Amino acid sequence: MSRLPFVLPALLLLLSLASATPPLPAAPAPLTIAAASDLQYVMDSLLVLYRRQQPRQQVKVVYGSSGKFYQQLSHGAPFDMFFSADKSYPLKLQQQGLTASAPQRYATGRLVVWSKKLDPRKQGMNALLNPAIHKIAMANPAHAPYGQKAQEALQHYNLYDKLKPRLVLGENISQTAQYATTGAADVGILALSLARSPQLRRQGHYYLIPADAHTPLEQAYVVMKRAAGNPAAASFTAFISGASAKAALKRYGFE
Repeated sequence: MSRLPFVLPALLLLLSLASATPPLPAAPAPLTIAAASDLQYVMDSLLVLYRRQQPRQQVKVVYGSSGKFYQQLSHGAPFDMFFSADKSYPLKLQQQGLTASAPQRYATGRLVVWSKKLDPRKQGMNALLNPAIHKIAMANPAHAPYGQKAQEALQHYNLYDKLKPRLVLGENISQTAQYATTGAADVGILALSLARSPQLRRQGHYYLIPADAHTPLEQAYVVMKRAAGNPAAASFTAFISGASAKAALKRYGFE
């Protein structure tokens, strides 16, 4: 006896159930962030915390100098958010009508003298005058906020003119740290957030430059106009304002 009369209704039932099952929602579009290089290590920690809250949301971060990001964003670079090491750059973007919100300050950065060749804690800023120091790495003041503040600090201690021939300029604070860690420079004037990373803590020592040696490194982020109404930008903004994000920033030396 043919079993077809029994099989056909069952197949039809399965097909109807399959068509009635709603499709899984599409994954949200990645959130793209331009971030100052001093955030490289802490942002990795922040993303781990954020993904616990938003496991389906992808976040893509590109690191570089704040000044160069400002130029790129002024010309339409496709980033949803901009985390700058200097609040003036997000403010300029707002004044140009390119943002969806006003800049929000998220931290104040600090500078250190870092070296694996000597211990700067013993001499403070005078460690830079040590005869064994031939090259000093700092970020380029032309477009890197940490470079601007490093120059201010050296001028504050009347060291800039003396040390200028020994300065090696990095494109951003991350490249500056690379110079100091690889031996391309004997000392680096770096972000405290990088000096507190596990990698640099294992390799050398740092001296915290007094905050009154330069104008404050007030750091701010902004949501770009292309991300207006983007739920991912809104959720990341809320996350950055939360207690877990603030605690992570504090661990890396941000005030």
